[in-house]
Amino acid sequence: MLNEARDYETLRRTFRWRVPERYNIGVDVCDRWAAVAPERVAILDVDAAGGVEPWSYGRLREASNRLANALVARGIGPGDRVAILLPQSAAVAIAHVALYKIGAVALPLALLFGVDALGYRLSDAGAKGLIATGAGIEKIAGLGLPDLACVLSVDGSLTGPGREAASFHEALEAASPDFTARDTAADDPAMMIYTSGTTGQPKGALHAHRVLPGHLPGVQMHHEFLPRAGDRLWTPADWAWAGGLLNVLLPGLHFGVPVVARKFEKFEPDAAWRLMVEQGVANAFIPPTALRMLRAAGKAPSGLALRTVGSGGEALGAETFAWGREALGLTINEFYGQTECNLVLSSCAAIGVARAGAIGKAVPGHDVAVIREDGTLCEPEEPGQIAVRRPDPVMFLGYWNREEATRAKFVGDWMTTGDQGVADADGYVRFVGRDDDLITSAGYRIGPAEIEDCLLRHPAVSLAAVVGKPDPVRTQIVKAFVVPRAGVTPSDALVEDIRAFVRTRLSAHEYPREIVFRDSLPLTTTGKVIRRLLREEG
Repeated sequence: MLNEARDYETLRRTFRWRVPERYNIGVDVCDRWAAVAPERVAILDVDAAGGVEPWSYGRLREASNRLANALVARGIGPGDRVAILLPQSAAVAIAHVALYKIGAVALPLALLFGVDALGYRLSDAGAKGLIATGAGIEKIAGLGLPDLACVLSVDGSLTGPGREAASFHEALEAASPDFTARDTAADDPAMMIYTSGTTGQPKGALHAHRVLPGHLPGVQMHHEFLPRAGDRLWTPADWAWAGGLLNVLLPGLHFGVPVVARKFEKFEPDAAWRLMVEQGVANAFIPPTALRMLRAAGKAPSGLALRTVGSGGEALGAETFAWGREALGLTINEFYGQTECNLVLSSCAAIGVARAGAIGKAVPGHDVAVIREDGTLCEPEEPGQIAVRRPDPVMFLGYWNREEATRAKFVGDWMTTGDQGVADADGYVRFVGRDDDLITSAGYRIGPAEIEDCLLRHPAVSLAAVVGKPDPVRTQIVKAFVVPRAGVTPSDALVEDIRAFVRTRLSAHEYPREIVFRDSLPLTTTGKVIRRLLREEG
């Protein structure tokens, strides 16, 4: 944990890792609190009508113990991979805590995954168990997953070829409320989260129990020394994603901060504003695209209790940064990480670490740099790849059954991220773009983030995404996909106006030579723009 300090240098100088040799996430985030404050609220489970079911740590301990016993009775043991295919709900926390206590490996999967995506991950991981909704189980019916021996449905028992599932709730009722958690080492496997698969098939990033302590300094940094009295966490991000699970759910349970759970089929700005007001959310993690959608929806409502807002997953941009200060009355603290090694750079306005267009500085305890291809450090303002030095408690153990891919991830002791960035003389890092998102045009290497941020400053633009389009002369040209503001009618004149707007504010080689207007942009379950789909449109 961070020792609260008034300045960044003191924070870094006084920080020391204290990860115990023997450590279990389930015991830490549940049983530890249940032993001393069983009535303390852990989760506020909000239904579609706005009804709230509070879950205490005592209740969470009993339910997770019952599930652990039910799973063990069905053949689940240490090291077995068990998938969790559920919306934000108390059941997700119950499943994670139970699996960690068993010593099994939790495999979170997003509800919006299609049949092929689910089948690939379940098969690649050799998943032995699955806890899912009835709809999720229907998706995988008939896929032929021979390793999948234990299936529990939160929607009651199911029957039929490929659909056999026992009732999750009945299994809990029939099991004992007493369970002794496995004495795990901090380096024992705990969870596996699949990468997004931007290049090739997705890979399973295997993490140890120490991954949670590794996240805590970064969470405390962008939430300005969480926990404070009145703190309450929420994110629209799926808890199947590293950002939702390891930036919000598990840290919230660790710190004893209530976590708001609410299932959304898709991000709806008005519903998000309403939820934050009604549930008194004080600390939110909201990805940049979702923040831009909130900005486009109009004025923030009265009654907000926000103390901190963190954002990551893609570049926030100076425009959204400025909107946060004006509309929310606070500084949005941008942070950075990836599935393999998350939350290693962060902002913290409370100690003066916040700069528009930057993703922050290295979180205490993490050695982060911008490096060249040979592993040497870049000079200030020299573009390179963002990298993290091992050993690091938040760093993955490796890719599941992909030793060669794991080795290729490193240059010496530097774990490369595949993200291009620039560090300045003050230690701030600016995100330029994913290696595969960079645009090569007339000899220039162009990152989409700066252009997208500039587009958002145009009064007619609500959302924007930029990709490279193949061009026989320039190699690629900049192509922009724009969602206009409400009431704006696309026209050739508007296209020229937007082009001129970017050209005069950035440079002649960065302005979009093609602009396409759309009603919406394709987004991942975590709110990132899927540029791959836009590139495929040609």
